[in-house]
Amino acid sequence: MHAEHNQTQVVKIVYDFNEEINELLKKTTPAKWSNTMNCWYVLRDEFNLNQFFVSMNELAWIDYSALKSKKNETKQNSAIHLVREKIDKGMQLTEGTVAQMASFKGWMQQKRYSENTIKTYSEAIKTFLKYYHLKNTADITNDDLIEFNRNYILRNGYSTSFQNQIINAIKLFFIRTENRCFKIEQIERPRREHKLPNVLSKEEIAAILTASANLKHRTMLSLIYACGLRRSELLNLKPIDVDSKRNLLIIRQSKGKKDRITPISNRIIQLLREYFKAYKPVIWLFEGQNKGEQYSAGSLQQVLKQSIKKVGIRKPVTLHWLRHSYATHLLESGTDLRYIQELLGHNSSRTTEIYTHVSKKSIQQIKSPFDDLEM
Repeated sequence: MHAEHNQTQVVKIVYDFNEEINELLKKTTPAKWSNTMNCWYVLRDEFNLNQFFVSMNELAWIDYSALKSKKNETKQNSAIHLVREKIDKGMQLTEGTVAQMASFKGWMQQKRYSENTIKTYSEAIKTFLKYYHLKNTADITNDDLIEFNRNYILRNGYSTSFQNQIINAIKLFFIRTENRCFKIEQIERPRREHKLPNVLSKEEIAAILTASANLKHRTMLSLIYACGLRRSELLNLKPIDVDSKRNLLIIRQSKGKKDRITPISNRIIQLLREYFKAYKPVIWLFEGQNKGEQYSAGSLQQVLKQSIKKVGIRKPVTLHWLRHSYATHLLESGTDLRYIQELLGHNSSRTTEIYTHVSKKSIQQIKSPFDDLEM
């Protein structure tokens, strides 16, 4: 859930005062200052993370973990943080270090790491190496990493996601370039948070899916719930991925670069046929206003927002809630957890097991000792 300003969804930009960043924000982004929030902000529909990376790359490390996490539901956490480096631009890295960084970036590209991961890891490495700009990489030790964690990350109160990203990046960099493995277990790292997934009732799901009169909107939301899709998985679908003869949906190169299949019912196939006849998509199964143009993630989120508003649901529902609800409803109907793991594309069964904690099937069968009291 993003922050709300004047009843409009926005992305807050938070950082310690710096005149250079102020001027860059004014020149290169549509950011505006808010006296009430005491920070800069960009309208959610106008915010482009990739462009923001390009604009702010030279001045600050960008902690955008709050934008990625579906679990952050408080307005206070709905921000992108610019972490001003302690080092100045004048503290240049040696040519050898720059070459190592370029080689590491090239290796990540060959390994087909995502564009965002490459940017995140590259900036993390640059921040760390500038912190120790007077040392050669060969002289950096495990103690240096511990000191960096304590005196840079923890002292500045940066998020746990930022901390984990930067430590993982450093670990991978030194394994790849120096063939050295830091003892990560010696670093003070926060306990992993365990939060329950947000789940809607079947009645709430039905109300949301039938709220829109627009066939395309109704089809997109229905397919997310009916197949437990991630947002990116839906947007990356192509017409050829629907195998109506075998009642299967093929999800290609999803999270972890994996393909998987999931069953689709005759009811969904009929809905897809109606949609296909009406819109005749060319490249993507769901396209924007222009033929061949992929439907945008922001527009899809707005579709859900409009449906929620129509049915009067006041919960901060996101698209991922539909996926969580799909998994939980499958479990409650008796589907084996192993099959649910395959359908969702989880690597580990432990990830899928979290749905057992929100399933009402078992919980509602537990009898409270209060019922046995004689009063």
